Amino acid sequence: MTQITTINPATEEQIASYDPMSKERVNRLVEKAKRAFPEWKKDLEKRRGYIYNLVQYLNKNKKKLAEIATAEMGKTINESISEVEKCAWGLEFYADHASSFLSEEILNTDARKSFITFEPLGVIGSIMPWNFPYWQGLRFAAPCLMAGNTIIMKPSRITIQCGIEIEKAFLDSGFSEGIFQTLVGSVESANYLIDSDVNAVTFTGSTYAGSKVAERSSANLKKCILELGGSDPFIVLEDATIDKAAEGAVKGRFIN
Repeated sequence: MTQITTINPATEEQIASYDPMSKERVNRLVEKAKRAFPEWKKDLEKRRGYIYNLVQYLNKNKKKLAEIATAEMGKTINESISEVEKCAWGLEFYADHASSFLSEEILNTDARKSFITFEPLGVIGSIMPWNFPYWQGLRFAAPCLMAGNTIIMKPSRITIQCGIEIEKAFLDSGFSEGIFQTLVGSVESANYLIDSDVNAVTFTGSTYAGSKVAERSSANLKKCILELGGSDPFIVLEDATIDKAAEGAVKGRFIN
């Protein structure tokens, strides 16, 4: 398989080259995630503790992580640092509130007892974009992990090292192998992931790519969540302060 090379968009210099994972390698990731799942799903309080460890890791290493994101996808260093900080906030939020989010809901029905209970699905396959390489990966991972799932994430080919750093952050925070893994590859590798024995697929990206992910996932009878591209309208009314509106338009358009 052809190597994938990441390029610094500011300097057009090559950063690194990576070998895409084969179908066999992807299946081994899934097998490892499945082995980790039964123990990981058992204890909410243990999961909470590990997530808090990850929050500390991100806050401690935010500058190093931000520099990698800036080199790979080109956003300013301040925006990259803010992204890592936002990831720590999101993880902490779900760790703080998981007990209430996952508590059983009693329903009033004609049956003797009716309730809704929340159970983890198993292994979640994720295909994520380049624009927020840390946030896109960790914002979905936070609730999935707190619910007891394990994860395999394929980052964009533009931000492969960011994806590798996320897995490293989990391991360095004390998580067992197989709870969060990064898949290195391109479209073919993403297809391997969808076709594998994962229990569900989540995707963020273009409408076209999302339609392909949905088609492939449904053919495998897998649950699928899609967040697809769009461009929000920016409406300036007659009584607006033009200088503030212009500043907001630039920030809103370029923050990605």
